[in-house]
Amino acid sequence: MILDADLKAQLAQYLELMEDDVLLKVSAGSDKVSRDTLELVDELASMSQHIKVEHTELPRTPSFSVNRVGEDTGITFAGVPLGHEFTSLVLALLQVSGRTPKEDQKLIDQAKSLKGKHDFVTYASLSCQNCPVVVQALNVMSVLNPDITHTMIDGAAFKEEAESNNIMAVPTVFLNGESFGGGRMTLEEILAKLGSGPDASEFENKDPFDVLVVGGGPASASAAIYAARKGIRTGMVTERIGGQVNDTAGIENFISVKRTEGPIFAESLEEHVKDYNIDVMNLQRAQGLERKNNVIEMELENGAVLESKTVVLATGARWRQIGVPGEEEFRNKGVAYCPHCDGPLFEGKDVAVIGGGNSGVEAAIDLAGIVKHVTVLEFAPELKADSVLQERLNSLPNTTIKTNAKTTEITGEDNVNGITYIDRESETEQHIELEGVFVQIGLLPNTEWLGDNVERNKFGEIAVDRLGATNVPGVYAAGDCTDEPNKQIIISMGSGANAALNAFDYIIRN
Repeated sequence: MILDADLKAQLAQYLELMEDDVLLKVSAGSDKVSRDTLELVDELASMSQHIKVEHTELPRTPSFSVNRVGEDTGITFAGVPLGHEFTSLVLALLQVSGRTPKEDQKLIDQAKSLKGKHDFVTYASLSCQNCPVVVQALNVMSVLNPDITHTMIDGAAFKEEAESNNIMAVPTVFLNGESFGGGRMTLEEILAKLGSGPDASEFENKDPFDVLVVGGGPASASAAIYAARKGIRTGMVTERIGGQVNDTAGIENFISVKRTEGPIFAESLEEHVKDYNIDVMNLQRAQGLERKNNVIEMELENGAVLESKTVVLATGARWRQIGVPGEEEFRNKGVAYCPHCDGPLFEGKDVAVIGGGNSGVEAAIDLAGIVKHVTVLEFAPELKADSVLQERLNSLPNTTIKTNAKTTEITGEDNVNGITYIDRESETEQHIELEGVFVQIGLLPNTEWLGDNVERNKFGEIAVDRLGATNVPGVYAAGDCTDEPNKQIIISMGSGANAALNAFDYIIRN
């Protein structure tokens, strides 16, 4: 059976929530993926009287569509949606059967009101933790709007198609045959990209805040919640709830939670924030901060200006780039930053990992089980990763470690075909032919927009004292954007709470 006992037990509970009949139209051949597809749909049909199966021909084989009886809903899975995509399948079954998607009514109305034909295709990987967010959002849109269709394609099952479309990072979305976007995108973000997002007019006449938190990660969520619990007017400006946590595969060091995944953790943050009276302004980016008399003004990229008595900066960090020729040109064409998401697309290929710290060595270990060969390039004379990780890496037969290696160029034509580096010991230039480069050299704080208004160190990190206070009265900072040396989720959340509590104390005293 393609579904194990535990998975079937969980599935049985969900299938009891189906409200009406669903027809699975399946197109299959004689290959293994087709056999697995047939086995999956037959198992589903055997578990619920609401699920029927019809054999037909679809644009891709193997694939199956999830439909209302007598109506093509527009949701198709090309490949076997297990792994991270199993939840996408379950939700599709429930929503097509008639259960209302658990989305804000405003977003549901926006999806329903979209005009014109929208045919979406998403190339995904079953090991990608970001892909289900995109797949589920586009499936919801297909359920709500008859002019919208969505096909999820497992890049590993349709390898030739993925390669012919130069798919070297997931999720990658096409709309009506043209590139639409890549990476994690929520329903709100997709609708905004289609022109349904908020503009400056929606921020007019907002009353000044007591505490305005900038950012959407663990530090900002903690700060916003602690501020709101004081009963003061709290706002939160964020590009995306969860921040960098959304791109984290496994979290095993958040005390009391043995293991979870980044996107799940991010969802929990959002749910907790929504439990409080916090004005969350999502999909917004701050571009300027200035203190005027006793008020701090925050300018957004859309032109809106918000006022607050205090501000907590918790803008987090992003993947640091190496800044060599070829990196930007071949982004998503062989240059990647998430081994968990994009690793399966490099199956059987030679790749390099730049960075010998914990993240780089962990990436190399994960990739070694998928790709043909992994070369780790480290600038320093020795790896910086924990000894247990180095021992594991050295035990693998298809890995090579090159220290004292200064990467100078990522080469390629349409896609990456190699990497050039200087051997710092011999001072000779070396070149390795390969098809993928994973950059794992740490994080860069999201603080450039502050300019000289807030003191930062040479790394761009915001300088804070033990209270989380910056050099600007009333402005506090927390998390990975600060000069706190240990960039950990649990530390970020503590510093967010600390900053909010001290901002509250500042308001009382001033």
